[in-house]
Amino acid sequence: MKLRDKYKIEPGSKVKLSRWDANDTAGIETKKQALPELEEHRKRLYELQYLLHAEKRRAVLIVLQAMDAGGKDGTIRHVMSGLNPQGCHVSSFKVPTEEELAHDYLWRIHRAVPGKGEIGIFNRSHYGDVLVVRVHNLVPKQVWSKRYEQINAFENILSENGVTILKFFLHISKDEQKERLQERLDDSSKHWKVSSADFEERKFWDDYTKAYEDALSRCSTPWAPWYVIPANRKWFRNLAVADILVSTLEEMDMRFPKSKLDLSKFTLD
Repeated sequence: MKLRDKYKIEPGSKVKLSRWDANDTAGIETKKQALPELEEHRKRLYELQYLLHAEKRRAVLIVLQAMDAGGKDGTIRHVMSGLNPQGCHVSSFKVPTEEELAHDYLWRIHRAVPGKGEIGIFNRSHYGDVLVVRVHNLVPKQVWSKRYEQINAFENILSENGVTILKFFLHISKDEQKERLQERLDDSSKHWKVSSADFEERKFWDDYTKAYEDALSRCSTPWAPWYVIPANRKWFRNLAVADILVSTLEEMDMRFPKSKLDLSKFTLD
């Protein structure tokens, strides 16, 4: 079974995260086994990005969501390291600014959608408006509960206009999160990563789990599927995301465009 099929949430299915093993490695036993394949995927991603840029007919949007310390930054660093930064843009969505709050919640998201020929990566995303907003009661339920269908419609518009969307939930266990947060406290080189919010938000683990389960269940669609990536093992997380990206891009069946010029007229002295 392809990793894409193994970890994809089929539209209409009910997600219970306790049934997804965050330690799963799809039978790959060690990091040493995984690294050569990851390197091959990185090389292939570079080739496919070049083709995407040359064709300039479509865009690719990668959405990364996770609990705090779930590995969004690490995934970007290890999987996307081979991409040409000229055609790859990372957008990180934090607390909305005053300007952003003056618009609808999708305004700042739409502005960051990649253009044709580009790859866009969202480190957190519009799903914060059915996650953080819900957990902390920032808006009434009657407001955020309508956003699942609004998000599906928004992503459908993007898809129909040439944006291929892949959404990855990096699934870690509560024990793994504790270990990673403790590591930040113990390692002076990681003190800059320490945020009081991470430790406060951990208290809401169960609430976030329920919010994620609803978002994954209600917003995995044929045009914008969700993938639950086992992320306790960082090396497997990277391999799985890279594998699914390569498979998806290859199925886009991209072609180099033909030149509009008569190239026979050009000679070099």
